[in-house]
Amino acid sequence: MLAVVVALGAGALLLTVERQIGYYAREASDGMLRAESSVLAAEYADLGLSGLTDAIARHRGSDADPPYRYLLTDKTGHRLSGDLPLQAARIGQASVTVPEDFDGTRHVERLATRVTQLPDGLLLVVATDSFDVQQLRHRLGRFTIWSGIAIAAFALIGGYLVGRVFLRRLATVNRSIDRIIDGDSEERLPMIGFGPEFDDLTRNLNRMLERKDAAMEALRQVSTDIAHDLRTPLTRLHQRLERLQASGAGDPDSIDAAVEQTNGLLATFEALLRIGSIEGGVGRRRFAPVDLSELLDRIHAAYLPVVEDSGQTFIAHHAAGVTVIGDPDLLAQLFTNLIENAIVHTPPGTHIVSRLHIVGAEAVAEICDNGPGIPFDEREKVFRRFYRRDASRNTEGAGLGLALVAAIAALHQADCTIPDGAMGLCVRLTFHRSSAIDQVTDAPKHHDLP
Repeated sequence: MLAVVVALGAGALLLTVERQIGYYAREASDGMLRAESSVLAAEYADLGLSGLTDAIARHRGSDADPPYRYLLTDKTGHRLSGDLPLQAARIGQASVTVPEDFDGTRHVERLATRVTQLPDGLLLVVATDSFDVQQLRHRLGRFTIWSGIAIAAFALIGGYLVGRVFLRRLATVNRSIDRIIDGDSEERLPMIGFGPEFDDLTRNLNRMLERKDAAMEALRQVSTDIAHDLRTPLTRLHQRLERLQASGAGDPDSIDAAVEQTNGLLATFEALLRIGSIEGGVGRRRFAPVDLSELLDRIHAAYLPVVEDSGQTFIAHHAAGVTVIGDPDLLAQLFTNLIENAIVHTPPGTHIVSRLHIVGAEAVAEICDNGPGIPFDEREKVFRRFYRRDASRNTEGAGLGLALVAAIAALHQADCTIPDGAMGLCVRLTFHRSSAIDQVTDAPKHHDLP
């Protein structure tokens, strides 16, 4: 768009210059005719008719191409002197055409004229060749057209090249932003280099990123320090309780209950530390192709007896050959958390289904059940840390299982959602094209819960 504006502006400038030069050429030609007419009128005033005709003959000379040509007529319109055609002797006429022979070729030449009325009814016509002026205007017109085309082409090509360079540098900035989103806290935006305004913006954004990273690191460090500081005395307490439990001293039931509670507290702190490390991007260095089909098959085989012991059923519908980029241990943690969540929070007789299929270029995994489900207004809250529904207060856990699931999904750039209209609870993980590779196209169709 800017190139088009520049081209239009340059064309308008060239057109204005052409018009001004043409106007100047016409004015110069008219000035010469006025001066010549004034000289001859003065000759007539001083020397009379004979002096005027002598002056015309003298000014005309014997040159085949004189600078001026003349016509003098009396009041009856008869020629008294000069070689211009009689039709040139008309008041107000500014030009006349005259046939000419040039190199044996006859052509018509246009002359610029000036008609002056003298005393006694005489008309004096002075003409000059306007070919040079017309040629100049013609050349200026062509120069304006071709220059306009050249400037427009230069502006468009230059704008295209500059735009390509700008878009290439902008793509570099976008790649840096993607790395920052992926958890690379040391990545910074490169300078675009298209003026101080862009560089100032880049510097300010980098300063903002540095302050944000410093604040997040301080927050993670505080959380880690608290977890470590509390875990140490809890570990010592747990060890003492285990020694008491082994020695048989004290009330066995109370000691067993205390050991179980310390186990829960230690598990909570371990989960907090793990969530903090995952949110900080730890684990991305271990990313590699993971056969998600084989991973889910192994998890299904491992948890099938556990689910059956709880009085529930566990069904698997896994497409074969689905591979994603990720950390196999973290992905196993994600799906085991979802399965254990379904086991704990659904009654006996519940059907639990593990699905893996392909939607377009995306791998979609789901862990679903036909249990009581979660109300719509609480679906976003269940992925928060320590969030527990009122109906789950009497079950084990600290409300960190689904928070860990969300953190692992975010690390893998997978969407973690609870789809609408699902019976019970269904958690869907969508691995996008950048994370899913080597996907099969003959995945089984979606199966409803029995």
